[in-house]
Amino acid sequence: MAKVGVLVVEDFDPFRQFVCSTLGKRPELEIVGEASDGLEALYKAEELQPDLILLDIGLPSLNGIEAARRIRKLSPRSEILFLSQESSVDVVQKALSLGAAGYIAKVDAGSELLAALEAVRQGRQFISSGLSGHDAAYAWAIPSDAPTEDEITCGHEVEFYSDDEAFVVGFADRIEAVLEAGNALIVVATESHLNNLILRLQERGVDIAAAIEQGQYLALDVVDTLSTFMGDELPDPMRFFRVVDELIAAAARSTSGEKSRITICGECASILWAQGKADAAIRVEQFCNQLTKRYGMNILCGFSLSSFDREEDKQVFQKICSGC
Repeated sequence: MAKVGVLVVEDFDPFRQFVCSTLGKRPELEIVGEASDGLEALYKAEELQPDLILLDIGLPSLNGIEAARRIRKLSPRSEILFLSQESSVDVVQKALSLGAAGYIAKVDAGSELLAALEAVRQGRQFISSGLSGHDAAYAWAIPSDAPTEDEITCGHEVEFYSDDEAFVVGFADRIEAVLEAGNALIVVATESHLNNLILRLQERGVDIAAAIEQGQYLALDVVDTLSTFMGDELPDPMRFFRVVDELIAAAARSTSGEKSRITICGECASILWAQGKADAAIRVEQFCNQLTKRYGMNILCGFSLSSFDREEDKQVFQKICSGC
């Protein structure tokens, strides 16, 4: 199992020692650094690029909220888990709105710290049980400028294609509609599908070259993409969301409209299913459900019908994708 590098930021020495001692009980966690104030946390985060930062709020020199805001730019791949004695609704909500993976009240750290770390590793939000007054609908790591649930609807779809031609036509239809609306999209597919999509879009008169140049159309090889977040058998949650977050951020820079929305068209789960990695394929689709809520985005997952011998298997994915 890959080690998760953790930076512990806490100004009270005894409590920092308690946190480090607790983390030491888990072999998959590696403390790569410690900091006792906000400015030091910035330097360590930029230098170490940790996978996870345990961050106090009441820090000297620079409070944890402001430190987190700056760390998002200095170390964008780092997940942030707040660990603070602050429990007011305003503080917790502000912390989560910065893109934090969760919030632990120090009073609950003894019983919840390891559970919180495991939740974050699995791509789930964690909020201390003692903070019962807070709305658990805050999706983990939701950006502060993301639309609310009332403003968006989930858009996770699954389509089954009879052959490669049908796949290309189906994806081309979606891509053309997204580009015409002025939105950006990320396409994750096999090399042959990517090449045929370009040809089909050009035949339809879509200026795909301009879309690529402007960053509105990002095309990724599915095998290469899977290698960035797959473990031995299952996708690693932290690596998955880190990779996708970076792609979405890149795509978002190409759009300027307030109502613009990112779309992903991909066949990661399809490839995993075809390889006999059913659990991994299902896990990817579950992660996609979280993405639609997190960003208010649309996701289209394409599957080849030839990979399914039983109708029940198709229904599994239809149920997962419709459950967002």
